[in-house]
Amino acid sequence: MAVGGGGGGGGNEFQPHPVKEQLPGVDFCVSSSPAWPEAIILGFQHYLVMIGTVVIISTIIVPLMGGGNVEKAEVIDTFLFVAGINTLLQSWFGTRLPVVMGASYAFIIPIISISLSRRFNTFVDPHQRFLATMRAVQGALILSSLLQIVIGFFGFWRILARFLSPLSAVPLVTLTGLGLFVHGFPQLANCIEVGLPELIILIILSQYIPSAIKSDKVMLHRFAVLFSVVIVWVYAVILTVAGAYNHRPLKTQISCRTDRSGLIAASSWIRVPYPFQWGRPTFNAGDVFSMMAAAFVAIVESTGTFIAASRYGSATYIPPSVLSRGVGWLGIGTLLDGIFGTGTGSTASVENAGLLGLTRIGSRRVIQISAAFMLFFSVLGKFGAILASIPLPIVAALYCVLFAYVVSAGLALLQFCNLNSFRTKFIIGFALFMGLSVPQYFSEYQLIPSRGPVHTRAIWFNNILQVIFSSPATVAVIVAFLLDTTLSRGHSSTRRDSGIHWWEKFRYFNQDTRSEEFYALPYNLNRFFPSF
Repeated sequence: MAVGGGGGGGGNEFQPHPVKEQLPGVDFCVSSSPAWPEAIILGFQHYLVMIGTVVIISTIIVPLMGGGNVEKAEVIDTFLFVAGINTLLQSWFGTRLPVVMGASYAFIIPIISISLSRRFNTFVDPHQRFLATMRAVQGALILSSLLQIVIGFFGFWRILARFLSPLSAVPLVTLTGLGLFVHGFPQLANCIEVGLPELIILIILSQYIPSAIKSDKVMLHRFAVLFSVVIVWVYAVILTVAGAYNHRPLKTQISCRTDRSGLIAASSWIRVPYPFQWGRPTFNAGDVFSMMAAAFVAIVESTGTFIAASRYGSATYIPPSVLSRGVGWLGIGTLLDGIFGTGTGSTASVENAGLLGLTRIGSRRVIQISAAFMLFFSVLGKFGAILASIPLPIVAALYCVLFAYVVSAGLALLQFCNLNSFRTKFIIGFALFMGLSVPQYFSEYQLIPSRGPVHTRAIWFNNILQVIFSSPATVAVIVAFLLDTTLSRGHSSTRRDSGIHWWEKFRYFNQDTRSEEFYALPYNLNRFFPSF
């Protein structure tokens, strides 16, 4: 059946956009870098973005453990210190992508379960309860890291990744960003007079002004996060000093005021985190199994972030061996989290991957500079606490934009798929729907013993299912992967509909010469650790 184009234009009218294996329009790719002054400012901006999640998670878990502001400040400094190390290790020896290794929400459920355990009710002193709980969390993190190390370094993730097609990667990457929507506008609305101006100013600075100026010399979008945060932060300080929140409810004051975090007064001027600073770790089998589920979810969500970062770094698709290598170093990072006592595990930071898209700079060097800022401000606690005291609705406004960039990175993978195939439509639609619907069902239950969709006497088993099925990205990729590998596999068009033929050339490291540029290990280490 012929379809008329209309208008009688030239023969090239209404042609589909060509498929791009590397994202065009990126100013600096993974292996390139802007000038040092600009790279330093961009690195600081990445640090500013990642610290929000660290503060949010620490604010949730430390009070449950029995800690106060002093303990919270020390946990934040410890995580920043280890995050700096983990980011350097991942960018040097892991995937070699420009990813920041930040705090993971996946570990919150087992940590809450540990914190509410009856075995800690014997402690009267809150500080002693905090130390005992932290040591239990450390032990669980240390042993759960072995799961990531084995899956990564022994090549199990490489085997699975070779069967990952663009079709099954779309729900994975998309819900890696979209699944965090509860940390966006709902958190912004806790202080709408601060959060909404931040969102509006960020969009104006990053989108409208650069589009109106149309000058290569004005690169406002690169520093839009930094400028907007400074403007709105000053505005929030003025509101606080002027007494706008003096007689407001406590929840509003905590969200809006710039002097209620308690971090600045509680932080030390200089403090260097060190291994086993909270004491000798303790081990409990149920805690370990629960934490292993979180470690698995961290693998899945990090994989989605790695793929998004490779797109915004204008790199080719990640060879499965490199993905597996990155998972192995993720396990090393979780091991360091347990040794130092960060309070939670690590994952590839989604918001920082989104910042790569916003700035259009996917430089590895910029991320390594941000790691240096993490190490610097973790030791100089007072200075780091000033930045950590930014009102969380400002951070949530940033998330509304940065998470959206990761969502769009996932949707962009649809260009490799046949969208006219009903098989493709079913797999994508069903995986996305279940990826949002199933976690919503699990999240409706309170995280206390004997409550939840699964009612067994083994709390650790309940936690495992709660952790896995509370992760939108994990649910989505399980559904999409199973359907893609089993549905209509005998049909000759299935592989092309899934788009896997586009990624076939990257299945092995040496099949495409571009892999060497983006993913080869430094210092000629590929001779000793070859990628297969």
